[in-house]
Amino acid sequence: MNAELFHDDLETVIRQKLSSDYRIKKLARLTAGASAATWLVEVEAQRANQEFILRLEDGDEQFGTSVGKTIEAKTQAIAANAGAPVAKVLHIFDQHPTLGNGYLMEKLEGESLAPRILRQPAFETARQTLTQQCAQALATIHHIKTEQLNFLPVQDAATQLHSLYEIHKEFNEPLPVFRLVFRWLKDNIPSNPQPRLVHGDFRLGNFLVNETGLNGVLDWELTHLGDPMEDLGWLCVRAWRFNHPENPVGGFGQRQQLYQSYEQYSGHKVNPQQVRYWELFGTLKWGVICQYQASTFVNGKVRNVERAAIGRRVAETEFDMIHLLDAILKEQSCL
Repeated sequence: MNAELFHDDLETVIRQKLSSDYRIKKLARLTAGASAATWLVEVEAQRANQEFILRLEDGDEQFGTSVGKTIEAKTQAIAANAGAPVAKVLHIFDQHPTLGNGYLMEKLEGESLAPRILRQPAFETARQTLTQQCAQALATIHHIKTEQLNFLPVQDAATQLHSLYEIHKEFNEPLPVFRLVFRWLKDNIPSNPQPRLVHGDFRLGNFLVNETGLNGVLDWELTHLGDPMEDLGWLCVRAWRFNHPENPVGGFGQRQQLYQSYEQYSGHKVNPQQVRYWELFGTLKWGVICQYQASTFVNGKVRNVERAAIGRRVAETEFDMIHLLDAILKEQSCL
């Protein structure tokens, strides 16, 4: 999308919502994100300059469970009001003539690139506190009353498994490991009597981290109502450890600390086997997403090299699922 097409309309909204003195000084498309157009918006006024983030649907085909930018923004706004470390939403665009669907939000400071967060000395203190801060953020998110979120879909394990399987079948790529894991997950669905708000993509890469720790949770496009343990399991998926397998929680922490901290902040007991179920589920889900990303590139729908690169990781998920399922079965035999 060309910034010239919406520059004036965006400036009008900013002046109406924030200050009549504001003028857009700079609009820069950011490289982050494979399923949205993200822009840095720098505005100037007589007193001081400010920066904001603009997130827009970019017209690319989206993964089947994505809620769209308008609902994403509504959910993020509610989470911010509840005290979660989330950027404040300033305005939501709903089928705007030039901007389409999207939202304008405040810009939070921090690093989002996982390799830098996990390796650079500047984030050593952050790495030591990140597990606890993630647990606290999830406890806050999961505590939000669902009455405020009646626009969100309910996606329990059974619903998501069916959806994932239908998407997987469309690729016409029989994979025995996928078939095995689909069957095991279907036969071992945990109970979830009360759906809660689930972020849906809570992991390193969607965090803004500064030198003291977690400063922002990004990308709410997979949010839904469901089992809160899904977020804990997704955070432990091997793909999000970024070559630090010794730290199963996001490449920076240990499961026991995550569970204990979550119990402390939420007041709810964690069932480790239920989290492990969702870790396996998340690995399968990531595998299907990799298939999806590859297919959009191969069939010419989205000429984005990032999607092609992600598609090559299907084999990694097969390897991870076999080893994870083996570990789960061994743990269950010891109970």
